[in-house]
Amino acid sequence: MDSVKDWPVQERPREKMAELGVSNLSDAELLAILLGTGIPGKDVVAYSRDLLQTFKGIGGMLSAPARDLLAQRGLGPARVMQLQVVMEISRRYLSWQLQREDGFTQPAMVRDYLTAQLRHQQREVFVVLLLDSQHRLLKYVELFHGTINAAPVYPREIIKLVMQHNAAAVILAHNHPSGVAEPSQADQRVTERLKRALGLIDVALLDHFVIGAGEPVSFAERGLL
Repeated sequence: MDSVKDWPVQERPREKMAELGVSNLSDAELLAILLGTGIPGKDVVAYSRDLLQTFKGIGGMLSAPARDLLAQRGLGPARVMQLQVVMEISRRYLSWQLQREDGFTQPAMVRDYLTAQLRHQQREVFVVLLLDSQHRLLKYVELFHGTINAAPVYPREIIKLVMQHNAAAVILAHNHPSGVAEPSQADQRVTERLKRALGLIDVALLDHFVIGAGEPVSFAERGLL
């Protein structure tokens, strides 16, 4: 099979990027630039396409556990660490954006941030986003692990956290490892308890997101707050 070096210049990922800009590259071409080389019998672009198909897209690949990545032919520890670095940079960039003055004027960014933080988790994680009076992000805290039923969410722990950081508002989020983002009755009961508890100290509960395999579910948008 021909090497990428044998392709027309305008079709090579690096040269295409230099000419047209990074936003004009496909997911496979971006991944090909990151990986650098393919495997015996497959050029790097074809190899990248196969990986993306295996993991159902770039998001699935970047958020996959290391053991699943290492199980793929051609993905050794060094390449897996590269992918993990890209994912962590993405998370930190989104966190930085949310700490800016206009961060929470862009709801899609909040969804992206929470999805990046939680979708890859193999067990249920309950998180609290602490916000200042301008609704900028003060701190992201993974507070409880397990499942909402098996690991009860204690309002006093959240209140203590809010007081410690002098937060003016809160957004809650948790993931459903099953992939189904539909809120359960337990989710709704926990949310109502926390809303009442936060109300006693005049702290607003802005939303509660449930992260699954598809689009995150917002309690506020569903009218559940």
